[in-house]
Amino acid sequence: MRKNIDIDENILTKLKILSAFEELSVKSIMEKAVSFYVEYKEKERLKSLSEEEKEDLGLLLLMQQADREDIVSLDEVMNALD
Repeated sequence: MRKNIDIDENILTKLKILSAFEELSVKSIMEKAVSFYVEYKEKERLKSLSEEEKEDLGLLLLMQQADREDIVSLDEVMNALD
């Protein structure tokens, strides 16, 4: 996805210097920075969840991985619960 953003000249200069030192493009450095920030915020959010919310999130992730075409009979469910 291509997006145009305005960047402060001081930040842009620093990005260009970093790109020269790191031998990466400015775009690549910005992508890494954004990825790092998003990952940091996700971890921060996960740390703030209660145990119940963490369990709910885990269950949601497991449910998303489940095969929706796989059908189980009522007897099999009841036997698994016993």
